[in-house]
Amino acid sequence: MAPPADARLRLETVRLTALFGRRAVLKDVTIIFPAHTVTAVIGPSGCGKSTFLRCLNRMHELSEGGWVTGRVLLDGADIYDSHVDPVQLRRRIGMVFQRPTPFPTMSIYDNVAAGLRVNGHRGRRELDEVVERALRQAALWDEVKDRLRASALALSGGQQQRLCIARALAPQPEVLLLDEPTASLDPAGTQRIEELCHELKRLYTIVIVTHNMQQAARVSDYTAFFYLGDLIEVGRTEELFTRPTKEQTEAYITGRFG
Repeated sequence: MAPPADARLRLETVRLTALFGRRAVLKDVTIIFPAHTVTAVIGPSGCGKSTFLRCLNRMHELSEGGWVTGRVLLDGADIYDSHVDPVQLRRRIGMVFQRPTPFPTMSIYDNVAAGLRVNGHRGRRELDEVVERALRQAALWDEVKDRLRASALALSGGQQQRLCIARALAPQPEVLLLDEPTASLDPAGTQRIEELCHELKRLYTIVIVTHNMQQAARVSDYTAFFYLGDLIEVGRTEELFTRPTKEQTEAYITGRFG
């Protein structure tokens, strides 16, 4: 897939293969993600979507037996080079998971500030500014500004997921990875997260894994279709859904399998 001529390349994989021990679950994937776009990753369960996402910020290697071959390039630099600190990398490539995962013993404020404190950002004024900015970006500030010291678990499911997005945004990452972020939400919560995708791509490059093809069509500029660990097809979302070039893609999006 070629990026738009006026778009700066942000993230790229080159012949990326993900393995558990000797078993390859993702095979030889080459794809690019232009800056300030949303790319949806679709495919049937077990096709490697979430594994692919976890490879993009080196979380796959945290799984037992997990390792990769090939390259993942962030602004042209391989994130798997030996000198790269994975913890610092994950500040640049944030991730939000399928189910909301607020820190249960922390307040709303402390959930957002947690990563900054670990990395030495301890000034109260600075923390206050960052927490407000991140909560505003996640469209949550107006709902929680008067109860920042309340438990994060007092929030609704949709609010908790937006809190997790705020937590990922606090370190000001360059890329945001979303792994089926609306799978456990009601329609109203789902709509708010989808609206956020449109708003946040002005500042970030977004990759979203979704099992919902209608959602992919609504939120993404590009769509990548995976099947059995292979990248079958990738292209502009409207074109892929209306004029797929691969028979497997057409069969999946028309409901003949999946």
